[in-house]
Amino acid sequence: MCSGTTGHVEVCQVTFDPSQVSYEELVDKYFEIHDPTQLNRQGPDVGYQYRSVVFAHSDEQAEVARKVIERVQPRFRDPIVTEVEPATPFWRAEEYHQCYLQNRSSGLMGMLLGR
Repeated sequence: MCSGTTGHVEVCQVTFDPSQVSYEELVDKYFEIHDPTQLNRQGPDVGYQYRSVVFAHSDEQAEVARKVIERVQPRFRDPIVTEVEPATPFWRAEEYHQCYLQNRSSGLMGMLLGR
């Protein structure tokens, strides 16, 4: 995975209750917490495995994701390069990667939780 030659992307799988939060709200949040204009990178992490991508489990989710991209594009000076792709099998990372953000409150999770 770290070599960037596997074709895989480092992602997290989000399980949600649509009666509590919509897929559109989750996609909106995704565009608030990362830079979707960086091609094959996020901050200091560079490589294909760090590309910006939204995986959709249905045609409806894919359409929602594309509409969100269109709606948020004016917020960014550069073009959004986020790809929308059909969800494929999810490969769970090693145990030491589990709850990665939750265990690092000064990083992204801290920002999301207002710490």
